[in-house]
Amino acid sequence: MSKLFNLSFILLLVVTMAQAQPVPGTDENIPNLMTFGADAETSWGDAHFCQIIFFTVPKSQTAPIYIKVFDPDCGGENDEIQGEWDTQTSFSLYGGKGSCSNEDAKKINLDGDYDEGTLLASKTFGDDTQYDMKWYTFGPINPSEGEYIEEEGGFVFKLIIEGVSGDDGNMYRLFMSDNAQDEKEVEGGYAFYFKYTIRLHDDPKEMSHIYPYINDSSIVSIKQTNFDWDSDGWIVVRSVATAGKFMKISKDDEWISSLYTIVPEEYNTSLDIQMKKHPSGSIRNNNVIIYFENQYGELLKSYSVPIGGVPKYKGNPEAEEIE
Repeated sequence: MSKLFNLSFILLLVVTMAQAQPVPGTDENIPNLMTFGADAETSWGDAHFCQIIFFTVPKSQTAPIYIKVFDPDCGGENDEIQGEWDTQTSFSLYGGKGSCSNEDAKKINLDGDYDEGTLLASKTFGDDTQYDMKWYTFGPINPSEGEYIEEEGGFVFKLIIEGVSGDDGNMYRLFMSDNAQDEKEVEGGYAFYFKYTIRLHDDPKEMSHIYPYINDSSIVSIKQTNFDWDSDGWIVVRSVATAGKFMKISKDDEWISSLYTIVPEEYNTSLDIQMKKHPSGSIRNNNVIIYFENQYGELLKSYSVPIGGVPKYKGNPEAEEIE
């Protein structure tokens, strides 16, 4: 990546990072992140029982930051019980050298040194009513404790969420704040990820989004892969060059992939991956995994807000491509 492109990308990030630090993001309109206990059946929608989210703090930030988890315990109305509440979920925050640059943290099957780095804070939650539907805060954290990544323009932290034991589903949300008491965003900060394990809306009228960014002109195609979609609804990609192309969705406890060709107009823009359930609304509590790869099998980065804004199709608005 050239220094000129890197500078332009960082400036674009700074301009568009309003409401960038809730995860899932406001523009994503996703109800919750989801992590099941390690003993769960994969057919409930989680094949890895582990999720990694990255938070970037601009290098100009000197005041402490806080990483917050909403409803971190596994118990109560916001979580998914299997028999009885018996699940332990760990939230571990890493910084320092290798924590975010290590390639093992950017892969689907989390093996090797995905937890490399300096462990800054960690807490494991069970069925803890004191944290049910409440925020738990890690911090204060010195921004310089993250790993400095030049292409991100700042210090990056890695939050690993793992289902240590049990078979229940833990739903939660995250936030990076510059205030211990309130959810107040860090100016210029943002979150990104390579894979999402999420709970979809039950309401067929709601549409969720994911925004992978095409930042490399060598990308000629992307492969979208999803797990356990229960054949419910559809996934559509929209962009500055595509009005709407349907992508394949998986059945129960199944992986499936589909390809999307990238054209020059889409370089340095976000794709809008739209997700909506079937109008019947017959399937409830649908938990799924979704991720994207380039033609080399490398995972693409998605951001909690669309870099450069939500892409607007520049052609005939009535045109639609169907795979």
